[in-house]
Amino acid sequence: MSLILSRRDLSFILYEWLQVEQLTGIDRYADHSRETFDAVLDTCERMATELFATHNKKNDQYEPHVDGEKVTVIPEVKAALDAFCNAGLMAAGQDYELGGMQLPLVVEKAGFAWFKAANVGTSAYPFLTIGNANLLLAHGTPAQIDTFVRPEMEGRFFGTMCLSEPQAGSSLSDITTRAEYESESSLGQRFRLRGNKMWISGGEHELCENIVHLVLAKIPGPDGKLIPGVKGISLFIVPKFLVNEDGSLGEHNDVVLAGLNHKMGYRGTTNCLLNFGEGMKYRPGGKVGAIGYLVGEPGKGLACMFHMMNEARIGVGLGAAVLGYTGYLHALDYARSRPQGRATGPGGKDAASSQVKLVEHADIRRMLLAQKSYVEGALALNLYCTRLVDEQRAAADSGERDRLTLLLDILTPVAKSWPSQWCLEANSLAIQVHGGYGYTREYNVEQFYRDNRLNPIHEGTHGIQGLDLLGRKVVMHDGFAFSLLRERVERTCDRARNAGDADLSRYALALTLSVSRLADVTRQLWAAGDVNVTLANASVYLEAFGHVVLAWIWLEQALLAQQALYCAGSDADAEFYHGKLAAVGYFFRWELPKTGPQFDLLASLDRTTLDMQDNWF
Repeated sequence: MSLILSRRDLSFILYEWLQVEQLTGIDRYADHSRETFDAVLDTCERMATELFATHNKKNDQYEPHVDGEKVTVIPEVKAALDAFCNAGLMAAGQDYELGGMQLPLVVEKAGFAWFKAANVGTSAYPFLTIGNANLLLAHGTPAQIDTFVRPEMEGRFFGTMCLSEPQAGSSLSDITTRAEYESESSLGQRFRLRGNKMWISGGEHELCENIVHLVLAKIPGPDGKLIPGVKGISLFIVPKFLVNEDGSLGEHNDVVLAGLNHKMGYRGTTNCLLNFGEGMKYRPGGKVGAIGYLVGEPGKGLACMFHMMNEARIGVGLGAAVLGYTGYLHALDYARSRPQGRATGPGGKDAASSQVKLVEHADIRRMLLAQKSYVEGALALNLYCTRLVDEQRAAADSGERDRLTLLLDILTPVAKSWPSQWCLEANSLAIQVHGGYGYTREYNVEQFYRDNRLNPIHEGTHGIQGLDLLGRKVVMHDGFAFSLLRERVERTCDRARNAGDADLSRYALALTLSVSRLADVTRQLWAAGDVNVTLANASVYLEAFGHVVLAWIWLEQALLAQQALYCAGSDADAEFYHGKLAAVGYFFRWELPKTGPQFDLLASLDRTTLDMQDNWF
């Protein structure tokens, strides 16, 4: 059994539940079959196991450092990334014309889950690059695509996203990086940028030929002042090295590493403070400012960047899910092999009797079952979202495409934040299963926890996602996105009620009541008449909303598992489906009921946190 991910579970999600083979009926994917999908998954599993997982601990122990002139990382990182790029995986989801495989996104991300679980530090570099390239493919000019995206797809250039600044944090309206127009060029309008960017993953390294920074900055108005708020934000391509007309690299742009941030986890990814246009060494042409090329329209930068940000949010959720997943598999393996204590009941107190394996203890099984329900549910949710993207891209009817877009919009905050919270809890339980050993660096589970602790912050904190969900997503288009989601949940509940199984009927009733209560609470919150009261407890709303969504995802899986159990072809298959149903039972009996007190709190329009004063702390 792999300790990285469960291939059996991936196959269940992809082929039995999401039925990804049906995507081959779409022209774009017509060359594919289950055989080609499995070949990709095989390649990803093998490379992740042999090249990424093998240096995960070393990458954590010997984190990147500045040796005076450049950032140094351990050599295994470049070897793994070179193999990844040489296998064509950087372009796996792209058009043939770009050297891609035209894989469905859901298959691409299922394959990439192996790398995230095996070594989140090393895998961050290519996945940031893919998001960077996807943004440019959507909003860049043909010349920008030829100059920057094609080398990214070949693995020669890597990419970043540069949003936050030291003084602004998540408040992007407060960024102060300036972009001043200089001239027209073959790559579009050319600007000079000056400012600082913080928390830039992959911002500096020697792993490739060039780094393509996507930078948010403000173009000053006629009076020379920056426009307040987000409306003045534009987006720019700022390469580490300028690129000549023939594609060769030119001089070093005025982008300078000011320092590395040292995080508790995710240590294998360089995380940088970058200065643009303030370096003493690099001033192309003797002028002040880093050269950047405008992407899209002036003042529309944040809208462009959301293309990468939303992709990154689902990516963060997937990364959180699989870090929790590998921790669960490590805990399960340890519990099955570690003898400790004795059985309860008659003879259990006899010190001369043999010890039992940890997994024989009910409380250990409780912790393992909790982990299983969190990580398998979170993985299924995130792959469901990628399947929605595939359907959205293929939809011929604009109305259907709009509905899929809205459904994806309302699920994105949950897909990002729920795994970041509960799969981190799975990592905590994995440490607990190991006991004292789990708290030592000799065992992998403590690193998984540290690595995963970033994800509740990464790409928007829980608080930001809660405000986005309650403040915007559930009420946009007069609540139409919420209605679409509710319709899907209720259709699943109808199928479960008609399945002829008592447990499924009970779960369907519980979920029907929960989604109805969620709708009522949403209305009550927005009827408060005070937006501060409405949004004061948005994080609790996000958590309750997420539990309802995950209960739906589990009920979907339960319907398939119950049916498949009757015709299981082997004992191993029967045990797999029994395990799925046990996880469903756990989630509906132990987890979904947690939403009751949360709904009560939200419905009361509680002002405790709102009324708390600074001086009272």
